[in-house]
Amino acid sequence: MMYALGFLGRLLKETVMFFRRRQVALKVLIMQILFTGVEALSISAILAVAIGAIINIIGVSILPQFGQGKLMYTLLIAIITRELGPLLTAFIITARSGTAIATELGGMVVSHEIEAYISVGVDPISYLAVPRFLGVTLSSFLLNIYFNIFGLLGSFLVLSLVSPLPFSEYFNGLMNALRLVDIGTGLFKSIVFGAVISTVSIYQGFSVLRASTEIPQAGIRAVGQALVLLVVSDAIITILSYLI
Repeated sequence: MMYALGFLGRLLKETVMFFRRRQVALKVLIMQILFTGVEALSISAILAVAIGAIINIIGVSILPQFGQGKLMYTLLIAIITRELGPLLTAFIITARSGTAIATELGGMVVSHEIEAYISVGVDPISYLAVPRFLGVTLSSFLLNIYFNIFGLLGSFLVLSLVSPLPFSEYFNGLMNALRLVDIGTGLFKSIVFGAVISTVSIYQGFSVLRASTEIPQAGIRAVGQALVLLVVSDAIITILSYLI
């Protein structure tokens, strides 16, 4: 536990230093953003539209029966912007990038690449860990915004096929229900989730010792631990956002 906290402290310290000096690791950062963010756009859009459409259809079908049709927009904002948007985005990143980072770094440890970096004076934390930490965290933030747009607006196209509704009415309903705390909570969660996924994945990758059989185990541990920490952190942030 103390070793993990020490690793997190070192990672955060090197992250601050990353912006103060010229970094050859910039290419690693760009490649991480491309893999984690850009290549996940399609699956994020499909999930967002599907989830948004399901919530819209359920809201249009059930809420008017109780005279609460306008609550559909509040429900949609709460579920997508505050909860499912950040969480599903984090799950996608964990399944794709979390496993990839842990296995990639684990392979570098087994093949003695980490030792080679150290022997020539290159810090593996600043060159390998920090770009991945920043890349995953930034990608999580941007993917969450992307998910929200498709979930809130893209799903309208699906809804219009089932229950026609003027777009102006739908858009105005969303804007009236949307609050600053909803946006802030969702974006804050995305940053925390990105930091959690990247830190756990990097830590598990570096924890590999010498055997190549440890590499897939590191990937499995990274995914399992990240999912647990994501759910716990989501619950904590949600509780605090409604209490404060």
